[in-house]
Amino acid sequence: MVFNPGGASLSKMMKEAKKVQERIAKLQEELENRVVEASAGGGAVQVKVNGKQQLLEIKISKEAVDPEDIEMLEDMILAAVNEGLKSAQEMVSEEMAKITGGLNIPGL
Repeated sequence: MVFNPGGASLSKMMKEAKKVQERIAKLQEELENRVVEASAGGGAVQVKVNGKQQLLEIKISKEAVDPEDIEMLEDMILAAVNEGLKSAQEMVSEEMAKITGGLNIPGL
């Protein structure tokens, strides 16, 4: 007698896991090309971030550059970048949830 817990269902589950893994890998590649935009200071500072959490672009309007108030510009840049990164993370989470059915898989 051979002990085979799960048998065919275990094999099926492994195949499904492999399919999910392949879809996640494909999505991760696609996310590099997806871009979110964020801004601060009423649009004075604008940023673009991709789905791999990479800052792609920063635009600063001339009006935002005040040599007497560099701290304000720094704050606007931080706010825009942080908002961009947050939006990119949310985009990735939403897309991953579509694949994983809402399971929280560590490292993704």
